[in-house]
Amino acid sequence: METVWKATSKPSPLCTVLLLIILCILGFYSLHYPHSTVINPNAQNAPRFRQIFLSSATNYTIASYLRALTQHPHLAGTAPSLDTVNYVVSHFKNLKLQTHTAQYKTLLSYPTHSSLSAHFSNGTVHDLSLSESSDENDDAVVRPYHAYSPSGTAFAKAVFVNYGRDVDFQAIKELNGSVKGCVVIARRGDLPRGIVVQKAEENGAVAVLLYTEGDEVKGFERGTVMSGVGDPLSPGWAAVDDGESLELEDTRVLKRFPKIPSMPLSVRAAQLILDSLGGAPPPEKWPVDLRGVGPGPTFLNFTYQGEKKVATIHNVFAVIRGSEEPDRYVLLGNHRDAWTYGAVDPNSGTAALLDIARRYALMMRLGWRPQRTIILCSWDAEEFGMIGSTEWVEQNLVNLGSKAVAYLNVDCAVQGPGFSVGATPQLDSLLLEVTKKVKDPDSEGSTVYEKWAATNAGANIQRLSGADSDFAPFVQHAGVPSIDIYYGRDFPVYHTAFDSYEWMTNNGDPLFHRHVAVAGIWGLLALHLADDSILPFNYLSYAEQLQRYKGILSNLLDKNVSLHPLTTSIQELVSAAKEAEDEAKILRQQETTGDSVVLKKRALNDRLMLAERGFLDVDGLQGRQWIKHLIYGPPGDHESKLDFFPGVADAISQSARMSRKESQAAIQHEIWRVSRAIQRAARALKGELT
Repeated sequence: METVWKATSKPSPLCTVLLLIILCILGFYSLHYPHSTVINPNAQNAPRFRQIFLSSATNYTIASYLRALTQHPHLAGTAPSLDTVNYVVSHFKNLKLQTHTAQYKTLLSYPTHSSLSAHFSNGTVHDLSLSESSDENDDAVVRPYHAYSPSGTAFAKAVFVNYGRDVDFQAIKELNGSVKGCVVIARRGDLPRGIVVQKAEENGAVAVLLYTEGDEVKGFERGTVMSGVGDPLSPGWAAVDDGESLELEDTRVLKRFPKIPSMPLSVRAAQLILDSLGGAPPPEKWPVDLRGVGPGPTFLNFTYQGEKKVATIHNVFAVIRGSEEPDRYVLLGNHRDAWTYGAVDPNSGTAALLDIARRYALMMRLGWRPQRTIILCSWDAEEFGMIGSTEWVEQNLVNLGSKAVAYLNVDCAVQGPGFSVGATPQLDSLLLEVTKKVKDPDSEGSTVYEKWAATNAGANIQRLSGADSDFAPFVQHAGVPSIDIYYGRDFPVYHTAFDSYEWMTNNGDPLFHRHVAVAGIWGLLALHLADDSILPFNYLSYAEQLQRYKGILSNLLDKNVSLHPLTTSIQELVSAAKEAEDEAKILRQQETTGDSVVLKKRALNDRLMLAERGFLDVDGLQGRQWIKHLIYGPPGDHESKLDFFPGVADAISQSARMSRKESQAAIQHEIWRVSRAIQRAARALKGELT
């Protein structure tokens, strides 16, 4: 028997509307949370894809990229540099990656004429070559120069000032010598070139010659003498077309440049001059074999003419859009411009970046998509003062502040043997984990971590207080957690015409195994940061580092300066870090992607990401407002013994010019500022309002 149901009445219009609303909500939920009741496929597949990434490395492809990039010199702002722009763009596009460029009009600096001759006491004159080519008319490689040096001439006695530090100039005075009115000769040490020139100027010198010493060193070390980073005509904002640009004569621009001219000198030419000097013998503390340090009797005829001009620079980007959190960015960056051929600096890193792009594209063809967006960045004009990266950070500051997970930098990927890395401390644990998964390039059967940990210094992770590569604007201005990776330390052809593909294949990395290792570590770090359900940040490492810094200060400062504010704020960070770690452990065990779990993970990840921003101070450092980070940044006095708390370091350095009471007050104020920054980071990590 069939039962027939008959409607006895029509549904009311209100019921119909409510039903439609419920269906819309369910549809919206299904659209935005399609995996709400299943295991996250990204979490399941991530280990397989990481293995594919590592196993798809080839040294041949990296070598081929480096050869192509270093066919010609490619100084930023010059026509040949466009070849490398086009090469990187074509590479990304051929891999079917979303590719775009960003252009800026910035002030760069180039030489037009230079000469140097030595006039010896016996009446002979020696013209000192300022070219690295046997053909003096070869203009493919830019002549040795210091970018942003003022033009100038001098005919004056030569004097040697060791490394050009304050203590070295003081030593000259104690020898009853003077550099006033002289051409100063200094060897390169830890001080930036511009600081050496500035100190020489303050002591009355009229020109400066800098050389790099070493048995294998040859050529001239080019470099910039501008202070600070970024385009000098747009301090704090991006140098976009039709944007605001200061005049070259503006005092804010002029203070970035030295007032006396300088040039690089080859070690051979330097030795010729130094061997001719008389005067008092060098102090015993100077490890140098000289008869005298001058002044004279040798005179130097010094001429440098240069031009500063606005040129267009080009940053190149490839974007791999995240499948679940496209508004969270993991950035990998390397600069592309070079003083000459740039095989080590920077195109060993560029070649590694291009190979990471190739491997990521392969993974995409096999079905991989990162959970968060990955952006590959190729910067321009780094050699002039991190200009390309700084302009981009300034232009995108708000989005980076709210969406950037981390920035991973590689400048000179390979300079020689030995793994080195710098990082903000919450990334220490991730670094150690990743280096245990990558084969060591120089020891069969070992990992990078095992070889690194076996060195005298152990698995030492440096910090990012310097302003010597493209991590500087990300850490010090935007507060983005960052890493800087490289193999080898110093190399003898730095910034010279001999930094070529041939040098790399003969000396730096003949089999390109170190390149493979750097690319493996770099790319694997990004995969964890893009795909781990919980960001692999550990702020307990940060708190431990801050505790060590407090211990150093306690041994350095007057007991009348209280460190109690630091103690309290660090304790707050420890508490917040422990809570975050406990929460992360619980959420990692929940593999389903139900909406409540997804939202909890997102909330925790945001707190982990944003805590670093807490270390920024809106007012920046005194006299250097662009630097906002109060934990890591270059001290104003580059001879400071502190490589942390730059505001405190500045106050300590300036104490000699103050009364004791004023000095203590200034240092105490900076300690309070650091303490408040640590509290901001702790509260951001907790995610709660007071």
